[in-house]
Amino acid sequence: MSIMEDSEKIQILQHLIQINSVNGNEAAVADYIQQLFTAHGITAKQIPYAEGRSNLVAEIGDPTSDKVFSLSGHLDTVATGDTADWQWDPFAAHIEGNRLYGRGSADMKSGLAGMVITLLNLADQQGTLNGRLRFIGTVGEENGAMGSRMLTEQGLADDLSAMVIGEPTGGNIVYAHNGSLNYHVYSQGLGAHSSMPEKGINAVTNLAKYITAEATAFDDAPVSPELGPLVHSVTVFNGGEQVNSIPAKAELQGNIRPIPEFDNAAVIKRLNEIVDRLNTEKDEDLTLHVDYSFKPIISQQDSPLVQLTKRIADKEFDRETQLQVIHGATDASEFTKSSNDFPVIVYGAGEWNEAHATNEFVDLDQFIHVQHVYQQLAQAFLA
Repeated sequence: MSIMEDSEKIQILQHLIQINSVNGNEAAVADYIQQLFTAHGITAKQIPYAEGRSNLVAEIGDPTSDKVFSLSGHLDTVATGDTADWQWDPFAAHIEGNRLYGRGSADMKSGLAGMVITLLNLADQQGTLNGRLRFIGTVGEENGAMGSRMLTEQGLADDLSAMVIGEPTGGNIVYAHNGSLNYHVYSQGLGAHSSMPEKGINAVTNLAKYITAEATAFDDAPVSPELGPLVHSVTVFNGGEQVNSIPAKAELQGNIRPIPEFDNAAVIKRLNEIVDRLNTEKDEDLTLHVDYSFKPIISQQDSPLVQLTKRIADKEFDRETQLQVIHGATDASEFTKSSNDFPVIVYGAGEWNEAHATNEFVDLDQFIHVQHVYQQLAQAFLA
């Protein structure tokens, strides 16, 4: 079969964006990709997570090889927000000039499409890869990374030699990113009439003590030379039901971006210390719950994977590819929980600041170039 034309590649990207996979419905995306793979003689397996939600795994190359290179991306997107704020329907995959607009165009169906096309092209060429090229499509990255967690627990990362995550990096190489930790703190009080506050226990004012303590709780955390300072915020607060009643319950949520020098375990220990100390005060009753915990990722800038990708990308784009860090988290935080130690980079089309944005778009030239890099990188790594 002939190598795919750029117009066909763009059509695949459009089809992916036209499937609404906002925080779910990934099985429809998996179905579409699986059909493409099947048409090109590639066997793919759906691994269900829940009703309407499936991960997808496919592999080409020498099945006897212990060298395994993975291209991985998530099948879900974040919500659109108010569609009236969009210039075009976020699921129309509208092309204007050289930009393709739509939810997921940058984050990260352009990366997903580029990875799928790479497998299709390499399968069609029927050349021998001196190793295995594994595609991994995951559910739920935008809301807890349950897909990559599930697949890692099933051993899918235990034999990987290297991995590329296709999040939007503007064609630059992200070699490190922060972790991300989400948590709740619950405050239990006692309801009473507001004319007699001494009869109750105010859950809101008790929880406010936590916010005050949290503000300075990480002042002694070191600064990472790669990722900078640990970042922490209380982001959601709910409490009280009626203005003339002492609130019996309150809760908040916080987000923390750990660094290797003050990692997830150290963060959780510090959060517990705050809650335990406050709970020694009279009538204070706080409970901490960690919702999910992604660890920070760093691959060395001079690692063979980073340098090989840079050489290929420099030549493909005819410019100097930047080595960067980001402060978001990715599926890499789950995959690298495997006992197997392997390098990971984040590399994809679309700008990082377009992720989750209204009128999200990807530059189509950049999309085509990044797909070329994926394909050359897979061939070179498995040469």
